[in-house]
Amino acid sequence: MRVLLISFYYPPAGGGGVQRPLKLASHLPRLGIETHVLAPNDPKWIHRDEQLRPPEAAVLHRARYLGPRGRLPAEELYGRRGLDRLARKIALAPRRVVLPDENAPWALMAVPAAIKIVRRAGIDVVITTSPPNSIHLVGAAVQRATGVKWVADLRDSIVAKPDRRIERLAVRVKERGHALVGRLVAARADAVVAATPRIEDEMSALNPSLRVAMIPNGADFEDFDGLEYRPDRRFRITHTGSFFGTRDPRPFLRAVAASDEAVVARFVGDFRAADRDWANGLGLGDRLELHPFLPHRRTLQLQRDSDALLLLLPDVGERGRDVPSGKLFEYLAARRPILAAVPPDGAAADLIRRARAGIVTAPDDVDAMREAIGELVDRWRRGVLEEPSLDEELRVRLGRFTRSCEFASLLRELA
Repeated sequence: MRVLLISFYYPPAGGGGVQRPLKLASHLPRLGIETHVLAPNDPKWIHRDEQLRPPEAAVLHRARYLGPRGRLPAEELYGRRGLDRLARKIALAPRRVVLPDENAPWALMAVPAAIKIVRRAGIDVVITTSPPNSIHLVGAAVQRATGVKWVADLRDSIVAKPDRRIERLAVRVKERGHALVGRLVAARADAVVAATPRIEDEMSALNPSLRVAMIPNGADFEDFDGLEYRPDRRFRITHTGSFFGTRDPRPFLRAVAASDEAVVARFVGDFRAADRDWANGLGLGDRLELHPFLPHRRTLQLQRDSDALLLLLPDVGERGRDVPSGKLFEYLAARRPILAAVPPDGAAADLIRRARAGIVTAPDDVDAMREAIGELVDRWRRGVLEEPSLDEELRVRLGRFTRSCEFASLLRELA
């Protein structure tokens, strides 16, 4: 059996979005599936990780990238005033008119490249994995041209973005473009893989006869082999990843400011300039560490060598309780206690409680976070801050290899 995985994020791209397609490309060949990968040659990603290596067992193809380079518009506009801000807005404007997202022009190069691979390699199933949502336009076009089976892997919701504020006309137009892609996927894909139950429900509602499999993200336990935890003179609580939309570190930082002075808040990745300037007013000094984006291996080292890990997910109603978070599974693999400032009745909170991996508080409850930090620091001072220990059944079920086995079963049934 032969499959073609089409992914916009693939090494040397960096960031959390790389891991699911990278692990799938690593494990499917181990399961006896000949795996080809199609990715952009260089879309000028926001982050690059030259230390990440594509698996040699998967055949890698590149298609020339068309489209703008990766940018963080809100960061580029922050602090600018008058004509300077207007000029920057004008420079950013073209990316707003491309639907469903600014990466859509790559389809002009990816579609003919994918058709050629399907025909020459005898591909049985094409997989498109999002974000960006425009990747599924490639899958639909290749399916139509060749008749190959098409699976759409949805790591985020197509029809709703729980982290995004819908307030400007341009944003609403973008959301409509995403919704159109969602209906295309529901109507044309031979199967959909959803990373969360909420995405599964959304796609089933669009087409009740659509075949939808729910395969969550997984934990990469083997990635932490050789990494050690070494206690320090200060209590280090670490958050890795970017802040965007409604994700808000400020309640947590208020809790840190009111906590034991031994507590250090460590953020690794994109930390908004507005939050940084606001945090300066708390007088945390060297108790606040801000690290830029780092290679994945270095990020894992910092996770493992932390006294606790911070998970932040916003409470945006019913939909926010099911926000997919690959970071949660990575944290579980790091085997450090988790302070989870998440919707208390959501999926993340439920998994942390079942795994006995940490303390759950509401994401905006400063007092509860301060008490949780105090409890963790007290255990740390007394030398009884234990590592979470997942039972073997849960560890196997959450493992990325198990998720890939589930994916492989679906692919074989389709082929």
